[in-house]
Amino acid sequence: MTRSYSELSQFETFEERYAYLLLRGDVGRATFGFDRYLNQMFYGSREWKQIRHFVVARDNACDLGVPGFEVNDRLLVHHMNPLTKEIVIYGDELTLDPENLITTTLLTHNALHFGNASFKPRTMIQRSRGDTRLW
Repeated sequence: MTRSYSELSQFETFEERYAYLLLRGDVGRATFGFDRYLNQMFYGSREWKQIRHFVVARDNACDLGVPGFEVNDRLLVHHMNPLTKEIVIYGDELTLDPENLITTTLLTHNALHFGNASFKPRTMIQRSRGDTRLW
């Protein structure tokens, strides 16, 4: 299944978008990230930094682009269709295509790759003056 931002944006809730993007990967399985030299070259490139800024602005810095899930720490831009070493080396369009990218948190990113729904962020509890309940 090839995932795209166009399809993802049709889902309104965080839960729907999470289910659409869930990869169910295996911890320790070799991916693009295992080749540190290539990983650092790619993510340090001017082209990546430009597209990353574009995606963060497009998603209003919200986790999975969902309003109300603003990312305040550890913001990542996630490739919806995982990259392989070959894709990066041969310059496949997936590497820098905004249709393949979404803003997320580190926690959500790891849950998409290796976790399950229990890793997902919880919605913020609205607090009010005089509210003395613990979360």
